[in-house]
Amino acid sequence: MPGEAEGEVKAMNKKMEPVPVDEGDEEIDRIREVRRRISEEFGHDPYRLVAHYMELQKEHPEKLVRAPHSEVAGTDRGE
Repeated sequence: MPGEAEGEVKAMNKKMEPVPVDEGDEEIDRIREVRRRISEEFGHDPYRLVAHYMELQKEHPEKLVRAPHSEVAGTDRGE
């Protein structure tokens, strides 16, 4: 983004405004590392990753938390 220091990492909020990312947060760093390893395990292929999660859902349906009916895609059309 214009006027920023070289290599400074930014994120965007919901209003599409730049938000600085705290690079010193160890918990966030650990989460990012785990996500990176999971992505690497599936060749950084989101389709393979989603397929894996779908299989886990089939194997463990008791662990799923169902969304209320009005939150399910296509069920609340304002009628």
